[in-house]
Formats: sequence, C-alpha cells, structure tokens
Amino acid sequence: MEHTPRSRGGQGVIALLTAGAMCTGIWLIGHGAQAQAPPPQPSADQGFAAGPPGSRPSATPAPPPPPMPASRPLRVRIPSISLDAPLTGLGLDDNGGLATPPQEDENLAGWYQDGNTPGTTGTSLIAGHVDNRSGPAVFYNLGSLKKNHTVEIARADGRTAVFSIDAVEVYDGDDFPDKKVYDPAPRPELRLITCGGGYNKSRQEYLGNVVVFAHLTGTKREPAPRGDGG
Repeated sequence: MEHTPRSRGGQGVIALLTAGAMCTGIWLIGHGAQAQAPPPQPSADQGFAAGPPGSRPSATPAPPPPPMPASRPLRVRIPSISLDAPLTGLGLDDNGGLATPPQEDENLAGWYQDGNTPGTTGTSLIAGHVDNRSGPAVFYNLGSLKKNHTVEIARADGRTAVFSIDAVEVYDGDDFPDKKVYDPAPRPELRLITCGGGYNKSRQEYLGNVVVFAHLTGTKREPAPRGDGG
C-alpha cells in the first residue's frame, strides 16, 4: 500500500490517501541489490506495546518545551547512529504520492514541506531511503534506534528542535496504520520513515516500513559559525 500525506487548510494538518503500491508508506521502494547485510529492524521491546520508555523511578519528568514557531528544517542529526544529513523539501509526485529525495545522494533525507515544520504543534514527517544501488543510504540504521534516543532537527532560524523517541515500529505494507502514523498530534511530534519489514529479492522491493515516533523534549541554539581567525 502507498500511504500518502497531504496538507489540509493553512495549518499543514496531515490527511491520508491510499492507492495501490508495494513498500511503502511513501514510495520508498528499496532499489539496492542487497549485497550488504539487511538493514536492522526494531525489536518488539521498542514498540508501543512494550510500554513507555524507561526512566529512573526518582526522576521527575522535565516539563515539555513550548512549541516552536515555524522555520524550515535544514539538517537531521541522530547522535546514537552517527547520522548527520541535510534535508530537502518534498512535495507530491504526479501519482499523488510523496516524492522522495534524489536516490543518487545516499546522505540526503527529505521533509514534507506542505505539512508541519519540526518543532511546531502537530505531526512532522521526514523520509529517507534505506539504500540505493550503491549500498546503504541515509536511513539504513533507523531500525536500530531505541526509546529515549534523541533526534535533532537544525532549523533555518538558528534553533535546533530536540525530539526524544517514544517508539520504533515496523509495519507490513498491506497493514500500514495510516492514522497512527500521520494523524495530527496535539503537541510537537516527529515521524521518521523508511523501508523495512523484509525484502523481496526477485521484485527488489521492501515489504513494509520502519517508523520512528518522537516528541519534542528540548530546544537549543545552533553554535555561531566560527571566524577564520583573520
């Protein structure tokens, strides 16, 4: 199944269309020859059914930061998997599906620019390829993420939105939970999406999607560019 986000009204609220296609939440069909090891897939312990992320019993949860104003995202960073990649804006293709980043650039992810910008109230979407014809791509290790890992989105306003991961789940393409993944949220939330869930070698297609669910837990300023010392 293809699961296509679109904007509704001026708020960038995400609605869903469905149409026939393999692998994908959003047209992220795996084109790699699978010469490399299969990409990691999340365990059941990282899903919502296993319960919320663990924390120290004595720890007092920090209050959530206020939603951020809209600002174009520039980079996605995930320290736990050493990911630091630029972001490009994505729209819809001629078939009504979300266009993907250029496949030849393995270190490029895309954000749905007709939806919410990361850090604002609502659901923001970032998609990336798991591989390309050259091998692993930007979101190859997405399935190895765990609850409480952080995702940082550097923005054009010089601020960084910091998200904490609530769950990492894998879905079969024929049973993709549209509403769970794409519906608007009452707080700033983020979804990272790539292909996964097994691979059909004869058809060169992944059978489903890995989805990371996260919510805003912090903000920080990007460091000012350093001078050349002259």
